[in-house]
Amino acid sequence: MAQAAIELVGINKSFGAVRANRDINLEVARGTIHGIVGENGAGKSTLMSILYGFYQADSGEIRVGGKPVSINTSNDAIALGIGMVHQHFMLVDNFTVLENIILGAENDALLKSSIAKARSELERLEREYGLEVDPDAVIEELPVGLQQRVEILKALYRGAEILILDEPTGVLTPAEADHLFRILKQLKDQGKTIVLITHKLREIMAITDTVSVMRQGTMVATRVTKETTVGELAELMVGRRVLLRVEKGQSEAGAVKLSVKNLTVKDSRGVTMVDNVSFDVRGGEIVGIAGVAGNGQSELLEAISGIRQAVSGEVMLDGKPIDLTGKADPGELRDRGLAHVPEDRHHVGLVLAFEENENSILGYHDDERYLKGPFLNIDAIMADAKEKIEKYDIRPANPRLKTANFSGGNQQKIVLAREMEQDPGVLIVGQPTRGVDVGAIEFIHKRLIAMRDQGKAVLVVSVELDEIRSLSDRILVMFAGRVVGERGPDATEGELGLLMAGVEHQEAAE
Repeated sequence: MAQAAIELVGINKSFGAVRANRDINLEVARGTIHGIVGENGAGKSTLMSILYGFYQADSGEIRVGGKPVSINTSNDAIALGIGMVHQHFMLVDNFTVLENIILGAENDALLKSSIAKARSELERLEREYGLEVDPDAVIEELPVGLQQRVEILKALYRGAEILILDEPTGVLTPAEADHLFRILKQLKDQGKTIVLITHKLREIMAITDTVSVMRQGTMVATRVTKETTVGELAELMVGRRVLLRVEKGQSEAGAVKLSVKNLTVKDSRGVTMVDNVSFDVRGGEIVGIAGVAGNGQSELLEAISGIRQAVSGEVMLDGKPIDLTGKADPGELRDRGLAHVPEDRHHVGLVLAFEENENSILGYHDDERYLKGPFLNIDAIMADAKEKIEKYDIRPANPRLKTANFSGGNQQKIVLAREMEQDPGVLIVGQPTRGVDVGAIEFIHKRLIAMRDQGKAVLVVSVELDEIRSLSDRILVMFAGRVVGERGPDATEGELGLLMAGVEHQEAAE
């Protein structure tokens, strides 16, 4: 048995009436990859935030290398060789990679020697762990996969021997996730200890040595990964059997409700991101769009929802055009029966400083259901919020809690509840289950299927091929801004993967 790198003994943490961690005991062996899984709100991130010094436990003990330690700040954790890569990156967008690496770890006022040291150390770390990234690149110009590498490099630069990763693949494409796993295995081979918080059970099975399961703030089980199954872990997480593949009947497609014709969209740099795209979505069907992130899916959804200007083409909602000049009123489109769940819930879907009840009506706040004369009807809003919280199992069940204090998966459920409960005729959804646990994924998928069966038209964009194949009645694949193929739900992952990589499209063009 390898020596324990970390031991948590009897950890308790409450936030007011909410007990986030209850008598948690956890042991992580040195030089292993240890997974921690659990539903959204199970207390995983809180526990790791205690280990990293963001929070202090109400009671309990932390041991590092067998010795009791006191971790009151993240600096204490860093001094003990603990680094953390957060679900939402802690980087300064307009700083370079190098400037972000040394931020908080400078060794002189003029920074000259700090920068020289960091550049040299970065070159060594890149060689050793395959973490290549341009040190002079500005963070906001890097794709998310490379931004995550910068976070890992930051931790290694500060001497981390124990690395905590919180939902590291939530914003990565499958290819980026595979590369991350290769990096983690390399770190493990070099003697580092990795703690991986995730809700993706296939990732747990693929990369971890040991996995611990949390449920409602308690540690319910620890398993050797090769001795357990996805089904057992899902049941331990949720406390009941979970359907890992959505069950649905044959679709009964009706009239066209959303029509996209020859749509072309450019980004802020003038680069064509959507290139002459055409397709229809009928009532009573789910059309899924597969593709590696960055191939125009985001811009396509933004143009359809009226928030991004198109260069040419048309989008028809129930036979009537949507304004593609970039000046469309999203409220008007909502009134016409178009609901939009954006890919980026933080910047587009929610106001994090608002309470849950405020976000639960955001965009629909002028609906007469929520008004009393010219004023908001607070009682009606609170009753509506409580109903959505119960129906969508949003945790904690507190409509007065600031939305920033919910886990990522519960924030996603707030957005989904708001949009789905408006009974839209057309629902467009970007990454419906990003950052969401297995129990909530099952629930969200059932709700989407129910909307389809009610005759709604549903357009789903997801980088999760399993999700696209499971949900969709028809699958469109985007590559380099174009729809390069259409397949049925029985299409294999390999077949879709070739289209996503542009292989078949390139061969056809030759």
